[in-house]
Amino acid sequence: MARYTGPKNRIARRFGANIFGRARNPLLHKPNPAGMHGGKRKKKSDYGLQLEEQQKLKAIYGMLSRKQLIRYYQEAVRSKHNTPQVFIERLESRLDNIVYRLRLAPTIFAAQQLVSHGHILVNGKKVDRRSFQVRPGMEISVKPQSQNVPVVKEAIANTSRSVPEYLSLDEAKCSGRLMSLPSQEQIPFPIPINVPLICEFLAHTC
Repeated sequence: MARYTGPKNRIARRFGANIFGRARNPLLHKPNPAGMHGGKRKKKSDYGLQLEEQQKLKAIYGMLSRKQLIRYYQEAVRSKHNTPQVFIERLESRLDNIVYRLRLAPTIFAAQQLVSHGHILVNGKKVDRRSFQVRPGMEISVKPQSQNVPVVKEAIANTSRSVPEYLSLDEAKCSGRLMSLPSQEQIPFPIPINVPLICEFLAHTC
């Protein structure tokens, strides 16, 4: 699966938040959205609002493709349970996201690289698929020989970002577990996200 290599700071400025958790805040010197008229915001249509919510969600989870979002949405619909809740559970349970939430990586993009390069174990076995669905009770850890990788050591040492209550972290072992599937209220989104609105948008456009 291709990794996003486009302009991350421009996207962060567009939404007015350091959504990727980068050490150097992209809003520090340029707080306005990118472009000549970045400081001026026009009123959006309903379609525009729905599209923006979708784009925010894609960005938060590491610039996912629309095709990926549609797949998670369709899985949620087939579950016969609360669609927005199941939809966000699927996204939040991605292996790359769990690695990021556990503070084993400083950003979602660093987490994607750790997984893709084979540094992450699930229940003691290497998994290099970023979209792997982590289930409650599974142990996620960094390979012993990879625990001294600078990006991992720095991420673990940075306690400014807390680990969500639905996860448990053992810093000494560079490992953690998904204790339970999260509710929308428990997920530490860097910006407000209207998940039901995104599901409504996907229902009419996919």
